[in-house]
Amino acid sequence: MKQQQTKLFPKTATGISGLDEITGGGFPKGRPILVCGSAGCGKTLLAMQFLVKGITEYNEPGVFMSFEETIKDLSQNVQSLGFNLEKLVADNRLRMDYVRIEKSEIEETGEYDLEGIFIRLNHAIDAIGAKRVVLDTIEALFSGIENAGLLRSEIRRLFQWLKDKGVTTIITGERGEGSLTRHGLEEYVSDCVILLDFRVIDQIATRRLRIVKYRGSTHGTNEYPFLIDENGISVLPITSLKLDHAVSAEIISTGIPSLDKLFKRNGFYKGGSTLVTGSAGTAKTTIAAYFALSSCKRKERVLYFSFEESPDQLLRNMLAVGINLKPYVKSKLLTIHSSRPSLQGLEMHLLVLHKLIDSYKPKTVIVDPISSLVTIGSNSEVRAMLVRLLDMLKINEINAMFTALTHQPINDYIDLSVDAVSSLADTWIKVRNEEQYENRMRSLLIVKSRGMSHSNNSWNFIITEKGIQLMPATAAKNMNENQNNK
Repeated sequence: MKQQQTKLFPKTATGISGLDEITGGGFPKGRPILVCGSAGCGKTLLAMQFLVKGITEYNEPGVFMSFEETIKDLSQNVQSLGFNLEKLVADNRLRMDYVRIEKSEIEETGEYDLEGIFIRLNHAIDAIGAKRVVLDTIEALFSGIENAGLLRSEIRRLFQWLKDKGVTTIITGERGEGSLTRHGLEEYVSDCVILLDFRVIDQIATRRLRIVKYRGSTHGTNEYPFLIDENGISVLPITSLKLDHAVSAEIISTGIPSLDKLFKRNGFYKGGSTLVTGSAGTAKTTIAAYFALSSCKRKERVLYFSFEESPDQLLRNMLAVGINLKPYVKSKLLTIHSSRPSLQGLEMHLLVLHKLIDSYKPKTVIVDPISSLVTIGSNSEVRAMLVRLLDMLKINEINAMFTALTHQPINDYIDLSVDAVSSLADTWIKVRNEEQYENRMRSLLIVKSRGMSHSNNSWNFIITEKGIQLMPATAAKNMNENQNNK
């Protein structure tokens, strides 16, 4: 008995970061795809990027037919993304056509059809052997038809003609009221429907993408945030939270020799995640900087994501305690990315971090502090974002350290940001400020370290010009008193 083989659904790679992963390999090959959404959500840009990537990365010539914007305007709009449409046209790999349709000039009759459009489109496709086509936008094309029956017939005929031609086509459409498009017909005859959304919640703007339908293929069904920057559109596809990532038995240093000794194997497991919590002034950032320094000394790249300090301020402050990170910034072993949490939503921060990790390829990532994220999201939203971030870091075997600002515990109260990630982190270190012997004393406690025995005692430490020094309580008292007497 012969075993039946599953025939793979033919797909066309989009070349858009993250979108191919969500769609399981790209758009349906040789079929029409509807990309709909409100004004300003990125429909034309996604379609143009699909064409340009097809030409430059997959050697598939394309045709762009516009019914709203002129060729000159389109070329200027995408220049900032590095898309040189004029060169692609000159190389005979791209055809662009602007068709002006004025409703006032159209006399609607029972014989209205699209033969003129078909002739122009057919000539453009055959002239360069196009594999990809964009029609932008469908509302302008059918603006002169008011007869519902005729409209439905012509839309079906257009989609069938494109399918018979064997080209993978993106057709853009404006969002309607109560339907995905203004006519409410295109989504039914399309083989794949992509909905783009641009929303503002609590003064924070976020763009999202959702696959409404995809005939003949499994696909991601969630809403996915996407970013438009100087490189075009990037989609955040992280949805798999399976706990099947690889782990390492290799040990890396915390960057503080005396802290290393508190762990049975003298450090952290490589590729693990560490949470450092404490109130203000407990040296959380200093501990994170030591961790960054130890990675740099191993010639491993570090991405430091700061929500509170600018790069120059962080470098200056760390220099005061004997941590000189400037040479590593100069050599590009260390990259510090600083931004306010309120700059964008949680998922957009995650997308930016995802892009930086993808382009920079760090071995260590530090987020300082995650507690700032609570100001732009609820506890559940912050937890969901951090779960996805940790999942991404573990899959890529990246060393991670997060700091979080906590307050003094009242009736066993747990800070939201700590509650969101403490159970997820492999190692949890608490640092505290206490009054001892009429002096302020910092202390450190290892709450947990998965897969490794560790010190269960609380250790005092001081910060000098030479950095952090851990010591027994009596020695810490004497040194602290000597410093105060100077």
